[in-house]
Amino acid sequence: MTTEFHVASEYQPLMRMLGIDAEAVFEHPGIVCWRSLPDRENCTLDADLPDGRHVRLHVKRYPPGGGTTPAEEEARGHRLLLDAGIPTAPLVGWGARADGRSFVIFDDLTGYRAADKLLEAGAAFGPLLEPTADLAAKLHQAGLHHRDLYLCHFMARADGTAADLKLIDPARVRCLPRLLPGRWVIKDLAQFWYSTLKLPISDEQRSAWLDRYAKQSGIPNAAALRPRIKRKVRSIARHDARLHRARPERDVSIPH
Repeated sequence: MTTEFHVASEYQPLMRMLGIDAEAVFEHPGIVCWRSLPDRENCTLDADLPDGRHVRLHVKRYPPGGGTTPAEEEARGHRLLLDAGIPTAPLVGWGARADGRSFVIFDDLTGYRAADKLLEAGAAFGPLLEPTADLAAKLHQAGLHHRDLYLCHFMARADGTAADLKLIDPARVRCLPRLLPGRWVIKDLAQFWYSTLKLPISDEQRSAWLDRYAKQSGIPNAAALRPRIKRKVRSIARHDARLHRARPERDVSIPH
């Protein structure tokens, strides 16, 4: 494998200014790892520029692996979202080193916050109900699925003044398979449903969310989805409990 670093043209001056290349991604002293897992490291890079601007970049660093690198998969998922007209975080760049390690760099969504954190801080779910359902429907109508469609991956305006959403974590985005696509759709819906259970969201709101999703997806009977979603929710809950016991470090939140 050869070293490669793909950078969006608008970010090339910034990368040169910060001294970031494929080597520096793993060595730059300003890149701070806040979560280290066997399959990746999540990091931030904060910098004050000479013109007075402050920038924050989000870096994922992946260990070596065979075949297509995780960074390439994430860049591909990002392109799938953009091609479907689904807003997401700007991709600064991605690449790999000759030793097989790979990485992606995203720009910070300044002024946005994860929807679950907004609700935990006292925001109401009402203004987010229809926009999140509409975005989920648009994702599936475009022939895509997320595989991690939890509320935390919907980024919303932190001031709560507009239902302006962006869907993040494109590492998990794939095209729906031709065989049994409904299985993956149900998984996405169940993940969203599960992620709302410990938040100030009522059962009525969850049902209204599913009704809205079904309407936007052209599904005549949302009630037919509920039994499958709830069965999958129970399965996710069991898996989540096992994962939390085995790897509690996964639940660390990104620092502000």
